[in-house]
Amino acid sequence: MAPASAADGLPLRLLQGLRRRFRSGETGFIALALLVGIGAGLTTWLQAALAHGLQGWLFGLSDDARLSASLKIGFPALLALPVGGLLVGLVSLAATLRKRRLIDAVEANALHGGRMSMRDNLIVSAQTLLSNGFGASAGLEAAYTQMGAGCGSQLAKGLRLRRADTRTLVGAGAAGAIAAAFGAPLAGAFYAFEIVIGAYTPAALAPVAVAALAGSFIAQAMGMPPYLLPAASSADLHPRDFALFALLGLACALIGVAVMRLVAGIEQGVGRTRLPGWCRPVAGGLLLIPVAMVTPQILSSGHGAMHADLTTAQPLQWIALLLLMKCLASGVSLGFGFRGGLFFASLFMGTLVGALFAGLINLAANDAVIDVTSASLAGMAALAAAVVGAPMTMAMLVLEGTHDFVLASAVMAAVLVSGTVTRQAFGYSFSTWRLHLRGGTITSARDVGWTAAMTAGQMMRRGANTLDAATRVEDARKRFPRGSATRVALLDAAGHYAGIVPVAAFYADGARPDTAIGDFADRRSVAIAAGADVLAVMRRFDETQTDEMAVVDAQGHLLGILSEAFVRKRYAEELDKRQREMMGERVEDNDDDIDDVLPPAR
Repeated sequence: MAPASAADGLPLRLLQGLRRRFRSGETGFIALALLVGIGAGLTTWLQAALAHGLQGWLFGLSDDARLSASLKIGFPALLALPVGGLLVGLVSLAATLRKRRLIDAVEANALHGGRMSMRDNLIVSAQTLLSNGFGASAGLEAAYTQMGAGCGSQLAKGLRLRRADTRTLVGAGAAGAIAAAFGAPLAGAFYAFEIVIGAYTPAALAPVAVAALAGSFIAQAMGMPPYLLPAASSADLHPRDFALFALLGLACALIGVAVMRLVAGIEQGVGRTRLPGWCRPVAGGLLLIPVAMVTPQILSSGHGAMHADLTTAQPLQWIALLLLMKCLASGVSLGFGFRGGLFFASLFMGTLVGALFAGLINLAANDAVIDVTSASLAGMAALAAAVVGAPMTMAMLVLEGTHDFVLASAVMAAVLVSGTVTRQAFGYSFSTWRLHLRGGTITSARDVGWTAAMTAGQMMRRGANTLDAATRVEDARKRFPRGSATRVALLDAAGHYAGIVPVAAFYADGARPDTAIGDFADRRSVAIAAGADVLAVMRRFDETQTDEMAVVDAQGHLLGILSEAFVRKRYAEELDKRQREMMGERVEDNDDDIDDVLPPAR
């Protein structure tokens, strides 16, 4: 019989062996991505079933009915909106007791090396399910991607994978979730690259694709229907049509930016009131009731309403009014504290913009210049591309939903114009825009967290030669003979940093022995805080044109000395490492990577 100590260590040795295999081999890592995709598909199906079941119970819907496709909902049933708002507010209140902002997949991949908290994931999922289930005008994509990406993050955390591998698994989980939600693996994969990973990388291609296929397969096997769209009535496209679709893309970009600013404006306006945070969703729910009494199409994400409107001709006046009401309802829902996103809602808004655009063009020309269904689908993709920031994702969604390659080429023109104009005129997607309003600095999921980990305090040289600034030259010569040091940092009577003096200055002609060495000090105000990241450090070197800089604490006490040459060398080494990882090279670490210095996501 094996000794007890050996038996106790067997699980640890197995885990270490698995970790080495997954870290060193691409095949094993793809197998991990497959598991993540399966988990994402299951969590997406479960959340969709819970939200739809809650809507059915509250609003008396049949199993195959959609809330937004209802013809009319009575006032008593609409009281569920403020009740749901109260529940969302209470969950949000409980979340604020942790005194830490909830982290989504985009922020986790950009700043935290893909590390996500399962507690955060469950809170976001609960808030989103309550918001959507009780009828607020918000989509479920926040819950889908949070849980899908969380599956990847937790698996990577358990196996202690590299930073780059963790980020890839987080993207793979998001890909599996979106692919499961729409039955569209291509759209899911592109969503991961454009939104969650932040770049198309050869190393992530196979894992993300496998996860997207697995998520889509699992969701459909569990009975979740794919996202099928009505085919356009006209299959022929002319050069004139591409120009019209490009113009539609421009209109969608402007409307998308306006919607994002509307949500932010409402949120900021509500924030300036004295209304408690937990009570704001209740007020938002009450404001939604009169709009929902005009038409239930503004409720939930709008899937049912979109399909109904795509297959039924509507008057232009009604389309314009419905578009305004849906924009207002989404702004009120998210601005007043309901949880969710604009992905699903923007798809519905986009179909309305496209239909309105086509109707106005045909009315002005007194002819069927542009097909209304084609324009609706192109508008759906273009507006979502502006809001979500993922043009290829939306083009693939239309392609997989219609199986129409001719239409997909026109949609591509619309989404490219929409995405380009939004980037140039606004610079944010909805997720990064809201993060920016809360003080964030990222504009995509591109990995910038490693730069925050390289701080002045970590790179500085400790144990610098120091002297009191009042020390006389003759005493300084005794302390530092010729050749013993290059520079000396000076401290004032209170122990604060007071500049740097070259040792050669002690021995310069004209240096009187009784002169205080503080008279020779330069760069007295050239210092930087220990917490400054590597980018801030390099900017400071550029501004001051110095080759060495003091690192000080908040009180001005000297902590160490930074060399510009060393800082730039370390930055170049880390940048090269990240680029090699992006291209698929397996970069070995001597330890558990630079992530160890980042604040963990608990």
